[in-house]
Amino acid sequence: MSQVDYIIVGGGYAGYFFAHQLISAGKSFVLFSDEKPGASEVSAGIINPVVLKRFTTFWLAPEQISFLEKTLVEIEKYTGRNYLIKENIRRIFHDEAERDLWLKKAETPELQPFLDKEISTVDNIENPFGAGSVRNSARLDVKAFFEDFKIYLAGNKHLRQEIFKHEELETNTYHDISFKNIVFCEGMGVQQNPYFKDIPVLPNKGHHLKVRLSDPLDHQFTIKKKHFLFPLLGDLYYYGGTYDRFETGNGINDSAVSQLKNGLAEFYTNDFEVAAVNYGWRPTVKDRRPILGRHPEEPNFFVFNGLGARGILNGCYFSKELFEFIENGKPLMPEVDLKRFQ
Repeated sequence: MSQVDYIIVGGGYAGYFFAHQLISAGKSFVLFSDEKPGASEVSAGIINPVVLKRFTTFWLAPEQISFLEKTLVEIEKYTGRNYLIKENIRRIFHDEAERDLWLKKAETPELQPFLDKEISTVDNIENPFGAGSVRNSARLDVKAFFEDFKIYLAGNKHLRQEIFKHEELETNTYHDISFKNIVFCEGMGVQQNPYFKDIPVLPNKGHHLKVRLSDPLDHQFTIKKKHFLFPLLGDLYYYGGTYDRFETGNGINDSAVSQLKNGLAEFYTNDFEVAAVNYGWRPTVKDRRPILGRHPEEPNFFVFNGLGARGILNGCYFSKELFEFIENGKPLMPEVDLKRFQ
């Protein structure tokens, strides 16, 4: 029987960023992930300090972005690549009122670091009211991040690509593995976890398109109006994603696809072809805070979930918080502690 410090269950942002904390600390671990891509792997990878509907920021935005940049430099040391694509978001304004609100918010101390006061015009798309640039925004190369991380984990015998069977778990053993701690990072899969199935995560279904544009754009930034548009490898572009809080069925929703097509056609007036449609289930929480904590009866069982639409930032920043809680007894922030629901 092999002995490890940790088992991680789940291969999304929560699981991988927590794995990075273990790698950095020299801890032994095995990460279980089935081969089906979850919400993290089909996400846009947008790193954005601003809520672009209302032009507000959110809790710990500067701290989370700074910590992500530091963490990606650390990850680069063992994967050989940095996955941060430093291309800012350009928000296309719907009307004059929205542009005026942006300029007003850009004067506030909270948003001055993020909202550029210079209004620009974006070539080759419809933007009669101009666009604003979001400073300190970027995106993650999602495909490369997961591909490289999987290769590293597999090469160092940290990865098991198989379904984790909760019913075969015992207090300190799982099959041929003896462990000190186990961390469940399962996203919406937590609903099948008998230890944490009652945590209040809500499914939010998101669709996105991969499209071919008849007249390709050469912008070195991400375009945002209703959704995000940016180039992928080859001749494809990402456009998405939707936020479907009330959609419960598996499979592609035609109304979501229509919403995306119409949204893209609003500002890209040339022809485009839909090459693929993907969707995933984001685990969200009503108070918009992740859920971290210890099981009340199994002291070495932990949960890391509820990352929502900001999976990259939440996953990165709070992986460190959870690690410090488990290893050093540092209290969790009450805003993210599982105990807030008990």
